[in-house]
Formats: sequence, C-alpha cells, structure tokens
Amino acid sequence: MTAGAHRGDGGSARAGVAGIPVFLYHAVMEDPPDWIAEFTVSPKQFGEHLDAVVGSGRTPITISALAEHLAGRAPLPPRPVLLTFDDGFADLPGPTAEALAVRGLSATAYLTTGAITPGGRSLLPPAPMMTLTQAARLEQYGMEVGSHTVTHAQLDTLAPRALAHELRASRSALEEALGHPVRHLAYPHGYNSGRVRRMAVAAGYETATAVRHALSSDRDELHRIARLIVRRGHTVGDVEDWLAGRGARIAPYRDSAKTVAWRWYRRARAAARGSVFAG
Repeated sequence: MTAGAHRGDGGSARAGVAGIPVFLYHAVMEDPPDWIAEFTVSPKQFGEHLDAVVGSGRTPITISALAEHLAGRAPLPPRPVLLTFDDGFADLPGPTAEALAVRGLSATAYLTTGAITPGGRSLLPPAPMMTLTQAARLEQYGMEVGSHTVTHAQLDTLAPRALAHELRASRSALEEALGHPVRHLAYPHGYNSGRVRRMAVAAGYETATAVRHALSSDRDELHRIARLIVRRGHTVGDVEDWLAGRGARIAPYRDSAKTVAWRWYRRARAAARGSVFAG
C-alpha cells in the first residue's frame, strides 16, 4: 500500500519537502560481536555523526511527525531528519540516548521484543541487549518507540499465521510495557513485500520503515519508508552528503529485478529450512 492510498489532497502540508534523510543505526559500542560489527559505530564516530546533524541545520523529528506529513495532515519543517535505531542494544537506553539528549535530538527506536524480554525467543545472535522494562526510559529521553517484531525473522518468507504473530505480539508487548498504543514498525533487515505491508496495515501500524539505503521523500510510501543504513565504514563525509541530500537515490522507486530474485530465493530457502534470522 502506498502513501498515496492514505493521503487526502493535503497539498500545502506536503509542499517543498524532498530528500529526507532517515538514518538507521544499530549498536553504538567499541567492541561489538562479530555478527553486528559491520552495522556498529563507535561512540566517537556516533558523536561526530550527531555533531554533523546539528551542524547541518536540519530539524530532527520522530516517525510520527513524518507519518502526519505523509498522510497530508501536518507540515514538516523545511529540512527534517530522522534518526532511527533497530533491535534494542544495551547502549541505547544509556550512553546513546544521553548523546542524543545532550544535543537536543529526537529519535525513534524499533525494539525486537523477543530479544529484550528475559527468556524470550529471538533469532538474533547473542549480544548485549537492553530489557523491555527499559523501553519507558527511552521515552523519558524523548525517543519514540516502535516495533521490530518478536524474533527478527525475514517477514516476507513467513506463513500468514507466523507473520501475524510477529506483528501483533511484538506490538502488544510494547504497549503493555509503555501503557499506550504503538503505531510504528520497522521490518527486520528491511525485508517486506506487498503481503507483508498489507498485514502490517491490518495489524494497526500507521507506518513501517524498510531500508532501501535511499533518502525518503514527501512522496514515500507510508509502509515502506526508505532509510539509510549506517555501517562502520561510513565516514562523517558520507553523513554530511546524506544530510545535504547527496549520495543516495530518492524513494519511492520500484524494486530492482535483483531484489525480487533475492526475495524468491529466500522464500524457497525458508520453505526448505524454516524461519531464519533477517540479517
């Protein structure tokens, strides 16, 4: 389902905003486990990235603000930026949230509930993780909290019942912990499909973020919002380019033949071997 299916005319609310950088971070630590090292930045790198955000003059917003804009209900500042964090690593409710707060930067955290619940089931390999009880602390720091499913499975390979469980049980656990509705989702590793997006809508999610490694825009899809995945090899120069609207294509755009072929391969593999980690 595209953003256009949800918008009214709302022209003035959406005018003049294009090339919206939505950054995707994972862990911020010095010595990460090997499996997440490629998607980890050091605290020093992270501070430099945040200083670049502040220096860019862009206004940090949460996913709810972007949702309001894409639905044609509210304007955005002229130069918005979103900072998002996936999974729920142990640094998030501590030094990472503090680094954001001291600079006055808002953010959105997508939590994998099975990985942060004691005794919970998750496909994520071992790593230092926060706990579900710390989710409320993120909100105290000004972060918005969304779902990143229960187990971090490849959603576009799951049968309908398993997919519904991933979407609904994670949302329910977060809502119980936070005491209010949770309206936003991030697909593990960005894996999604038309069926996944339709079921995300049916499960009550107002938005869903993918990866795509592209800039979002005021025409982006509400349930496939593009993000820029930050890897350890990315430099401050890369971050500055994205903040300037350079160095990445702008969503929305059609999936490439390679992406479609990779999806079919993963589905066949999952049919033979069962659910696997999205990563």
